Order: sequence, then C-alpha cells, then structure tokens
Amino acid sequence: MNDLTFYTHPMSRGRIIRWMLEEVGAPYDTKIIGFDSDMKAGEYKAINPMGKVPAIKHGDVVVTECAAICAYLADAFPEKGLAPPNSNRGLYYRWLFFAAGPLEMGVTNRAMGFEIPEDKYRMAGCGRFEDIMDTLEYAVTQTAFIAGETFTAADVYVGSHIGWGLQFGTLEKRLAFTDYLARLAQRPAFSRAQEIDDALIKQTKTS
Repeated sequence: MNDLTFYTHPMSRGRIIRWMLEEVGAPYDTKIIGFDSDMKAGEYKAINPMGKVPAIKHGDVVVTECAAICAYLADAFPEKGLAPPNSNRGLYYRWLFFAAGPLEMGVTNRAMGFEIPEDKYRMAGCGRFEDIMDTLEYAVTQTAFIAGETFTAADVYVGSHIGWGLQFGTLEKRLAFTDYLARLAQRPAFSRAQEIDDALIKQTKTS
C-alpha cells in the first residue's frame, strides 16, 4: 500500500488530478468511487463531506478541490519542479485561482443557461463571460506556459479546463486556446493520464 491514495472516477474532474499525479511520478493507489452510492456513503464522506471526487490522502493529510490538490502535490514533491520558487509565484497563484474562481463559475453558469443580469454583475465574482474569455486568452498568450517559460501545476489545472471546454463546447474555440492545449498535450504525463482513465471508462462500461 502506497503513502498516497487517489479517490476518483474516470468520468469526473478526477482526470485533472490523474494528470497531476502522473507529472509527480510518485507511486499512488487509486480508489474508484461510484457516482450513485459510494460518493454519498459515510466511508467516503469522512474523506470529503461534499461527497464529490477527486480527493487525495497523503499520509494523514487529506486534500480536496482540484486546484488545492494540484498546489499541494507540487509543494509535497518539490524535486519535480511543478511550482515556481516562492519569490516568483505571482502568476502561478493568479491563474491557478482565476481558473478555480471566475473561469469555473462563469463557464458553469453559461453551460446551465444562467445569465447574470446586467445590473447584478458587480455582485458576481466571475464577471461577464466575455471578459473571462478575454482574460483567459491573455493568460495563455503572454508566455509559453501559464506562469512563465516553465510548465507548472497551474498548467495542469488551467489546461484541463481549456481541454474540457473545447471538447464539450463550453469555451469559445479561440486559436490561443487550441495552441496552448497543443503544447500541453505533448507532455508524456498528459498522455499516460488520458490512457489510464480512458481504459477505466471502458472497464466501467463493460463491467
């Protein structure tokens, strides 16, 4: 049994963390949590009271929320270089939490058909969808990667949002987004993670 346990489902945001774990390269155990009963069962809710995946347990430390897990793993395995030095984390934190906040909220609102009334935008932390898209394009075009010239955990998180958004049509298909995603897709860990979860989906459908 490994010191690191990953709770997930292959058709969930757990795919983000699968990629991050493959970037880290440390051995880990995977526990597949079913949507219908397992996620709401008492055993798993002791890990995440929200009854959602993904989550990780590293020794005695439990972490939930994808952005938090990415940041935690980057710090827990500093030898992998997946976080900038402490003195140079401005862009890293900025775009990691932009994706976890305005981007996530704005895209979800749009996908569910919810439009924030014009007179309520000041109350909504995500702002206008058009502004979110313009800001995301700005973020991925300033440097080779989201936090500079080096790949980081923030690219795992932002890149996953862009990948899903382009796949399911919840993001505008801009050249800046497709170019950025193409750079990330060249990483071996990205390919490994995709293959692992795609194989698990096939197993789930045939079992």
